[in-house]
Amino acid sequence: MLLNYQYRAYPDTKQKIQLSEWLRIGRYWYNYQLGDRFNWWEHNRDYAVFPQGEFCQISCSLPPLTLRDNPNYYSQKKLLPSLKKDFVRVKHSGELLDYTKLPSQTMQDISRRVGIAFDRFLAGDSNGKRSGKPRFKNTASFRTLKIEGQAITIERTEKDWLFISASKLFGWLKIRLHRPLPQGFQLKNILFTHKADGWYATIALFDPTVPTFNLDDVIPTWDNSLGMDAVLFEDDYLATSQNTKLPSVKSFRKNQIRLASASKRKATKKKGSKSRRKLALREGRHHQRIARSRKDHAYKTAHAIIRTGKKVFYHEDLNLRGLTKRNKVKKDQDGKFVSNRQSAKSGLNKSWNDAAFGQFFTTLGYIASKAGAVVVKVNPAYTSMLLSYRDEFVFTDCSIRNYFDPQESLNVDRDINSAVNIKRVGLGLFPTIKRRKGNPVVGESTTNSTSKEVLAALRDVPEAYTVFGNPNRCR
Repeated sequence: MLLNYQYRAYPDTKQKIQLSEWLRIGRYWYNYQLGDRFNWWEHNRDYAVFPQGEFCQISCSLPPLTLRDNPNYYSQKKLLPSLKKDFVRVKHSGELLDYTKLPSQTMQDISRRVGIAFDRFLAGDSNGKRSGKPRFKNTASFRTLKIEGQAITIERTEKDWLFISASKLFGWLKIRLHRPLPQGFQLKNILFTHKADGWYATIALFDPTVPTFNLDDVIPTWDNSLGMDAVLFEDDYLATSQNTKLPSVKSFRKNQIRLASASKRKATKKKGSKSRRKLALREGRHHQRIARSRKDHAYKTAHAIIRTGKKVFYHEDLNLRGLTKRNKVKKDQDGKFVSNRQSAKSGLNKSWNDAAFGQFFTTLGYIASKAGAVVVKVNPAYTSMLLSYRDEFVFTDCSIRNYFDPQESLNVDRDINSAVNIKRVGLGLFPTIKRRKGNPVVGESTTNSTSKEVLAALRDVPEAYTVFGNPNRCR
């Protein structure tokens, strides 16, 4: 199985200068290729308007001899041998760049990155989803270089340190091993990344001890599955069908005052000044702490869920882009703008972004695959409204957080109930809901077949707000 281990690297002064120069050369090579593709796209295409009003991009009607071939990954990387024969002059600054200073496979990888970005802009990804127009890279957005495994040699390994030598890199690079590398691994490549607090090395390796996971080997049942509901209420982060809740970290909320102070001070400084660069570095470190805290919380929460011993984990298929979208502008009859409640929505958008459920579910899927488990998305429609052991809509308003059932003498938590329903959806046991005159009506139902299991799960733990392990560990 392919694994990535990220470590802190400690290059000396010469190596820092060399790596920074590599980034500058790679950034110019990236922007040159992207600009070449845009030039071809603007000069060798045209728009045609059909009667239905649809636009189509076609090649323009020029003589065949004036048309250029569409630049692609293979045609652009073939330019490298000729560009390496002499220095390349940067037009806007007059700087001379030597392409021979970088390993050839690193330059080819940059060409591959350009091809991926432009192809997604034109045709979309594997799901057909198109991304925005690729942007030219600057110092902040181009920070990573890839070195292939055959160009890297592990010179020496100590207790907490790793010394490697890379092609065309001065001396040995010192890497701090905060966790040991697996035995018998195969080195694939290394990514050198420049972050706010220094350099990092991401080692991609193949670990033969971790078997390749097959999704078909796992058969979901009621006992080996777990439902999860995303919670944005007070300090709760996630609710599970085992009558437990996990806490949130709210890393951005806790650091937004210090971040805003640094950003405000930086905006008052003159561009290009030393004080502005120092404040930009401080601002970057604040963002780095927030991202690290959020990532640490995601991994700890994911490991706590995996330790339940379940094999199938169901969670909501959240439309995070739609949930964080701004409200539409409203106008009255006179054309004047009226309140659209965007100020309240902005706070909710910030909470969704701070929770980073997309990152968490991706992390959970990665950890689950190593543990032989599977993570499945399900449609969360009506799961937070319907009582999980009876076909009755009781949580019709978001303000209803608990429901006391006098018939069962049971206090049902809204989020725990939703997690149980998500599990039922994943197992195909959730009833069919139809809309009649605007009200949801239960159609075909199998709720009675799971009511005993649901009631047993809700009564298993007397307190709903139990947390795996130490509740302060993820904070």
